[in-house]
Amino acid sequence: MKIYQVGGAVRDRLLGLPVHDIDYVVVGSSVEEMLAKGFRPVGSHFPVFLHPQTQHEYALARTERKTAPGHQGFVFHADPSIRLEDDLKRRDLTINAIAQEVNASGELIGDLIDPYQGKADLEQGIFRHLSNAFSEDPLRVLRVARFAARFPKFNIAPETLVLMKSMVHNGELKTLSKERVWQELAKAFISQAPECFIEVLEQCDALEEIWPNALVKQWQHMSSRKEMLAQLHQAVTVYPELDKRLAIVLKQLKRSEIVDWANGLRVPNDITEYCLLTADFEACRHSPIHPQLALDLLNRSDVWRKPKRFLEVLRLANTLGIDIQEWQNLMEAALQIDGGQIAAEISQKGISTNNGTQIHQALAHARLLAITRTLDQ
Repeated sequence: MKIYQVGGAVRDRLLGLPVHDIDYVVVGSSVEEMLAKGFRPVGSHFPVFLHPQTQHEYALARTERKTAPGHQGFVFHADPSIRLEDDLKRRDLTINAIAQEVNASGELIGDLIDPYQGKADLEQGIFRHLSNAFSEDPLRVLRVARFAARFPKFNIAPETLVLMKSMVHNGELKTLSKERVWQELAKAFISQAPECFIEVLEQCDALEEIWPNALVKQWQHMSSRKEMLAQLHQAVTVYPELDKRLAIVLKQLKRSEIVDWANGLRVPNDITEYCLLTADFEACRHSPIHPQLALDLLNRSDVWRKPKRFLEVLRLANTLGIDIQEWQNLMEAALQIDGGQIAAEISQKGISTNNGTQIHQALAHARLLAITRTLDQ
């Protein structure tokens, strides 16, 4: 039984990057031996175990065979006779197929094991697929795009890009679950250069598989694409948050287009709401500010209960060079209206039993007057 550190941990260590998740491959062992040593099984499709002390993942060396379309259409085979090189060969890219042996304490020993020249591709900054088996897993198209967002100085090998295009044209991405698509997109957008994720999808003709049709049409116009990518690149230096970065990409769309896309990918509600609010503000700022328009926007943003969220939208706009002072003044004026006082005055009059409606109308009227006075100043 031998244990090897593999994949991303080895790759990132060679690149001089922090190593967070460490995966291990176990060669020459069996399920029974792993259990006897106290490892806890967690793999549902193939033998993966958690170390009893470190909780790191240890997988038995395995091979795979494609049996059905999609990301999960594989049958895996693991037994003590499978070599490390056979296990590494099933991986996606050469840079992820490097290994190094560890001892019983988890310390690295011996030389790098690099049967597919992954170290050379790391040094040259190349994403290169290991074999044509790459095309059997459509998720790998998105993974390469995500790696491009994390390692923006890398380039995709021409033959790998050809293979990715072929997978897209064959409809392979349509077999992916929406949850997996969203997971890859979300990881890419919190990476160093999320614009590279978009650019790689464009290179392999996958934009329409991932993004709203209206957004794809915008990107077909070079000026719109350049502006969006420039703004995204600009915001990345200020905002690490996923919702801010995604809002920049979607802010030119209609509410219905954002909602349909977000529902399709099962985007978390808080992220969808922020993107919608940013798009609302983007639509309003291109028109003359009328009092009712401003009040409607403040109502949709629920600024009365969540003023910080609207301020976040304004700060994002300010980062992109948009003048937000007038909108800040309108928000502050509307927030100064004392809803409790208006409610007390309505209740004291006791004219109607339907105080709730009267309070709501009076509060809206007072806020509208405050916004009107601020605009007239």
